[in-house]
Amino acid sequence: MKRANIVALVAVAGIVLALFFLGTGGAQRIQSMALGIISPFLRSGSGLEKKVTAIRQGLKSLAELEREAEQLRVRNKELEAVNTTLRDLESENNRLRRALQYREREIFRLIPAQIIARDASTWWNTVKIDRGSDDGIASEMPVLTETGLVGKVTTVSASSAIVVLISDENCKVAARVEGTREQGIVSGQRDSGAGMPQVGMWVRSKLAKLEPGQKVYSSGVGGVYPSGLLIGTIRDFKVRELDAYATLNPAVELTTLEDVFVVTGKK
Repeated sequence: MKRANIVALVAVAGIVLALFFLGTGGAQRIQSMALGIISPFLRSGSGLEKKVTAIRQGLKSLAELEREAEQLRVRNKELEAVNTTLRDLESENNRLRRALQYREREIFRLIPAQIIARDASTWWNTVKIDRGSDDGIASEMPVLTETGLVGKVTTVSASSAIVVLISDENCKVAARVEGTREQGIVSGQRDSGAGMPQVGMWVRSKLAKLEPGQKVYSSGVGGVYPSGLLIGTIRDFKVRELDAYATLNPAVELTTLEDVFVVTGKK
């Protein structure tokens, strides 16, 4: 028991005994004295009770707190979704801006097209675009992006066309290596796995000395691909018994193609 409560209890006991032995006048005086003694404790108790009541009223129930927490979690998820959408829109806007700038400065006449279909079984071989003969597209036209060569048009319909990619073994591009006189043929290699086929360049000269990082461009030989289109960079180079072979890193990320340009001629 608290000290203040003990004092109050002793005082009350003393008052009761005094009232029992004293007369009426004495009892009144004792009562006045008792009230004077215990009134601070009564006021203190009353104030404390009010403070406790105010604190209890200010506290929220556990259920209310849980509801507010759930609302905050939902709001947080909504903001994350909005933020992701804004990042995607910014990325697409930047991509389209780069493509537009490339189209404006390029010396070729370019028709923009979108990838509308891609078969899982021929993922690294062909794609389908949303432009066809009605748009001036014809077979054997080169296809590229602002970063480099993609492939060429093969089958054409009125409103769509099939594009064979440089990662396909049937897509062959006459090429040259920057800073050298070395030339060769670039094409894909058949791959039994699910990954991207290797893209490489058969070099004509066994005496060639090529280094990783050198850029490979279309040479213009054969007439299908204009000269100067970036194909990729050399990853490694080996001289074999009958020829030399360079493995390439394609300039275009063929995995995530979305928008391309079809070269219809020069401006």
